[in-house]
Amino acid sequence: MTTHAENISEIVSKETVAMILAGGQGERLYPLTKDRAKPAVPFGGIYRIIDFTLSNCLNSGLRKINVLTQYKSYSLARHLRMGWSVFNSELDGFLEVIPPQQRYTERWYQGTADAIYQNVYSLELERPRLVLILSGDHIYKMDYRELIRAHLEKEADLTIASVEVPVREAKRFGVVQVDRENRVVDFVEKPSEPPRLPQDPDHSFASMGVYIFNCEVLVQRVIEDMKMETQHDFGMDIIPRMTRFDRVYAWNFKDENKKAVKYWRDIGTLDGYYEANMDLVQIDPLFNLYDPAWPIRTYQHQRPPARTTFEELDTGRVGNMINSLVSGGCIISGGTVKRSILSTSVVVHSHATVTDSILMEDVEVGPRARVHRAIIDKEVVVPEGEEIGIDLDRDRRRFTVTEEGIVVIPKGMTIRE
Repeated sequence: MTTHAENISEIVSKETVAMILAGGQGERLYPLTKDRAKPAVPFGGIYRIIDFTLSNCLNSGLRKINVLTQYKSYSLARHLRMGWSVFNSELDGFLEVIPPQQRYTERWYQGTADAIYQNVYSLELERPRLVLILSGDHIYKMDYRELIRAHLEKEADLTIASVEVPVREAKRFGVVQVDRENRVVDFVEKPSEPPRLPQDPDHSFASMGVYIFNCEVLVQRVIEDMKMETQHDFGMDIIPRMTRFDRVYAWNFKDENKKAVKYWRDIGTLDGYYEANMDLVQIDPLFNLYDPAWPIRTYQHQRPPARTTFEELDTGRVGNMINSLVSGGCIISGGTVKRSILSTSVVVHSHATVTDSILMEDVEVGPRARVHRAIIDKEVVVPEGEEIGIDLDRDRRRFTVTEEGIVVIPKGMTIRE
């Protein structure tokens, strides 16, 4: 067993392969997923959701990464090619984008375990000691070296990264039941009565969808699973069986976000997506984008700096932005932006107002238009004088409106004047 601090980085960089599951349809994020996979959905102005998982890999010293894609993968693959070609094969690093290979079957991925099973060949070629399985659609900061250190110290076959959640919220997650040594004795997906932590009965351990396996054990278990009539899913099938036969442990998530409350978000719904973005424009955001010790990498087009124009106080024609994230290439031309996130090359014209909204790349807001509590996807022109998010009954006849009253306009939609 090798657990010395000076060896962990070598184990991570040379003996560990990350498998990022990035094939989800993201149906509950529709229409943002109309033309893209969920991990490729923009977030925070300049990022894609998958950038956060990949940045965790890079900051943790992982250099061997497979991204398993499936639905509407073009924009995701393009983003990875343009923004993440930083792993040098001559230095034994890689980032491979792998669609369903249909090597052992003619079907697409049927579940998370099936996605790994269909890519066992890639593991056989690389022969890693450890396999780190990640989701491409979560927002969090984790140093995977700490997870791997705990896995080796426990001599585990599988270690599950877990986070404490109140029992009333645990019903939404896969929940691990542990003993006082954090060994997993059961795993239940979305239980009506979640198992409680032995030392804290008000909380449960929710799985983060982050798993570190011994490679040999992982390959054996997914092959066995494919011979059974199951859903071929880690949470539903693989892990519950492993708790009976293998050494399975839970690891308490150590957050690199450095805030009072641990931050981990599964951006599963439009309202959840909106809330996570809006947190970034608060005075003290829960998620810290500005920590130089934990940079979040992405790809950005070459754009000029954002700018405001006009200051005619007598006419009210003032270009300003307040408590907002405004990306390169944006022009606030005599309009006002408050508590909003603007991706690259957004234009807000004279006397227009944008409040509490998310505007993606190349959106144009016409003169005297009003946009409030809205998500507007790329390449949409809001006509002069148009109002969005003001009259929700009218908006429901034209657009998607969430339960919380957020108006969502799909990419490239033409809005009639």
